[in-house]
Amino acid sequence: MTEATNSGAATSPAKRGRGEKSSPTIYDIARLAGVNPSTVSRALSKPGRVSAKTQKIIEDAAGQLNYQVNPFARALPTGRTQTIGLIVADITNPTFFDIIRGAETTGSARDYTLVLAESAESPETELIAARRMLSTVDGLILASPRMDDEKIRALAADKPVVVINREIEGVPCVVPDVNKGISQAVRSLAANGHQQLAYVAGPPQSWMSRRRWEGVQAACDWYKLGAVRLESSKPTVDGGRQVARDVLASGATAVITYNDLLAIGLMQELQAAGIHVPDQISIVGFDDIFGADFTTPALTTVRSPLGECGSRAAALLLDMLLGQDGPAEAVRVDTELVVRGSSGRLIA
Repeated sequence: MTEATNSGAATSPAKRGRGEKSSPTIYDIARLAGVNPSTVSRALSKPGRVSAKTQKIIEDAAGQLNYQVNPFARALPTGRTQTIGLIVADITNPTFFDIIRGAETTGSARDYTLVLAESAESPETELIAARRMLSTVDGLILASPRMDDEKIRALAADKPVVVINREIEGVPCVVPDVNKGISQAVRSLAANGHQQLAYVAGPPQSWMSRRRWEGVQAACDWYKLGAVRLESSKPTVDGGRQVARDVLASGATAVITYNDLLAIGLMQELQAAGIHVPDQISIVGFDDIFGADFTTPALTTVRSPLGECGSRAAALLLDMLLGQDGPAEAVRVDTELVVRGSSGRLIA
């Protein structure tokens, strides 16, 4: 969808300063297409109000001039900018790459532009970014939000909001169902002779980290494995390196980490200390990010369908913008274990 005007549309070519380079306007398009500016305005703001032949002539002229639409100008009469916002916890974390792509692809297919921001794992930064975004976008997606539930509900009372990787009562959510993947991982570890497992947790404010720990506990109870939770300093490769001593001190011979980055850092540090993976200790990550199979050995991980999460969240948000009610319960997507070389039989 295109806008009726852009930032320079209010100024006719005759009023531009001599030598000034200005963005093309509807006046330029009208002159090139041989129609009135009002016809251009109708064609670009509400396609279908002019004939198909005239519409194509105007669109071709706009393309020749490299006319850039201005969603904020169009929002003045319509109240819509044709943009949706997405805030992620850490833009450098590959976990969010597929979420971003899934949301962007779905939004673009429905003529919406995705605007991106990050919270840097800070609830305060996240709230500031969300408030700023909601003043300009039509709706907002929060991926792994760090704010408390009440703040998110307050944002959702202002404009449509969809949450990924967290359940919040009264707010539409898309959540990977971790139980299946975790159960497969613990069953595989138990079958390979492991009796003690450590879970390396993510950020304290992460709902998903707590949910994964609950899943690990339940699966370990079922398969008769001992389980201990270890804290990480940050959910990064460096955080994984830093927790390696705690892992060894725990006596665990198998580890499931909050995410793949922690698993990669942990593996690197243990290998540097002469520990053989997986002969002496098995490591299982979470999410199956890009590059998880680049390690040596390749990382076993619980795959989350992150692209699907982004796509379904965007679709939910756009449906809500059309007046549809959000789902009463969280939309769940399955996880699954991907077995690679970092997990296997324990060699005493």
